[in-house]
This record gives sequence, C-alpha cells and structure tokens, in this order.
Amino acid sequence: MTTAGVGAGLTTASAAGFLLPAPACAIPWRHVSTRAAAGHNESRRRFVSTMLSTLTLSPLVPLQPATASPSSNFKEHIDNFDGYTFLYPRSWIQVRGAGADVFFRDPQVLDENISVEISSPSSSKYKSVEDLGSPQDAAERVLRQYLTEFMSTRLGVKRESNVLTASQRVADDGRMYYEVEVNIKSYASNNELAVMPEDRVQKLEWDRRYLSVLGVENKRLYELRLQTPEKVFTMEENDLREIMNSFRVFETKD
Repeated sequence: MTTAGVGAGLTTASAAGFLLPAPACAIPWRHVSTRAAAGHNESRRRFVSTMLSTLTLSPLVPLQPATASPSSNFKEHIDNFDGYTFLYPRSWIQVRGAGADVFFRDPQVLDENISVEISSPSSSKYKSVEDLGSPQDAAERVLRQYLTEFMSTRLGVKRESNVLTASQRVADDGRMYYEVEVNIKSYASNNELAVMPEDRVQKLEWDRRYLSVLGVENKRLYELRLQTPEKVFTMEENDLREIMNSFRVFETKD
C-alpha cells in the first residue's frame, strides 16, 4: 500500500477520536516490504473496526421502551374487614356517606352506581343463601326492599315493578350465590293539583334496571347492588354481568 493510503487510514481513525499507538521503531515505509505493510495496515483496520463497534454498542445509546400491556377496564375492591370483594369500572368514583357499606358511582351517568349492603353481625345468623328460600323468594324480597326505599310522599307518583330473572349459581369458591334482576319504572305528574283529570297525566320519570347478587358468609347476608338506566343497560350489559360474576364473600377473622 502506498504512503497516501496509510495516511488516509490515520486520518479516518483520528476523525473517530482514537489515538493509535506508535510503532516500536520508526522505520521508513520505503524499507518495509509490501507484505509487511499490508499486514500492519490490516491490524490497524481491525483495531479501528473494533473501537467503532464498541461505540455502536455503547450503553449511552438510548434503548426503545418496552410496550406496556393494555390496562383492564376494572379495578378490584377488597374489604378484608367485612369479607367481600368485587370488580368495578376503573372510571367510577367512590362516594362517602351514601349509607351503604361501600358505594361507587359513574361520574358521567349519575343514575348508574354499585353498592354493597351487609346484614348486622349481631342480629343475623345466616348459614347459606338458601336460608332466604328459593331464588324467586329472594327476588320478591329484593323487590320489596327497593320499593320501600323508593317510597315517595309526593302526590301522583306511581311505580311499576316486576322481577325479570331470579337464578342461582355456585362460584369458583364453592359458595352458592343468588342473582336477581328487577325493573322499576316511576311515573309522576307535574300538575297533580289540576282540577281536570286530563291535566294530571302521569309521565315516565325514570326506568331503571336493578341487579343484585346475594351471598352468605360469616353468618351475614351480603348483597351487591347494581343500578343502571334501562337504556344504558343495553349498551353495558356485558360489563355489568362481569361485575356481578366477580362478587365474592369470604371468611374473616374475629
């Protein structure tokens, strides 16, 4: 190789920022054989290539972040003190002082919520959900309770209600649960004090689906309650049923 070729190699190495070691003795290139010069140049090229590879693999080069797995639509609520757990939509918020043991609400649809009611530990001695009778018996009981809670002193208010389904299932924890669905409609007149009957026409105020899951543990009756407008239920049925299926009760330590 000519002296110009070696000089080009040194220039490239210097541009890369490396200080090449000086030879042991300064021998004029014209006195070095062509074969020896070629071997010496090849060693230099291997050295530069190795150093460039080291730079390429340097930890200073940023790595691509790992792709995060998609988050679930639900969060889990666990009450270790009272002994129950269930899933609820991640976007729902907890409301304090609502009267239930726990209460979550959809911030966008205020008529849509979930709560848990528990019987008093001092006055209940339940051994199984079957202590309520059949699923249909439990459904009638649930419906009566809802109608009592929604009782109104307003004039001209009318409620229509019916049990849609009543069933039982054994979950993966080996416990039996009752599932109940009821529909309640509320009608009222904005002019109940009108003299003429045609001016006291009742109109639909709201139409809601109520879904309950009943379970027994710790000698107490647990009820998961879901409330949603009927028009919303048709759009969110799969999610609501997943919440129902997630409800579990478990033994607590005294």
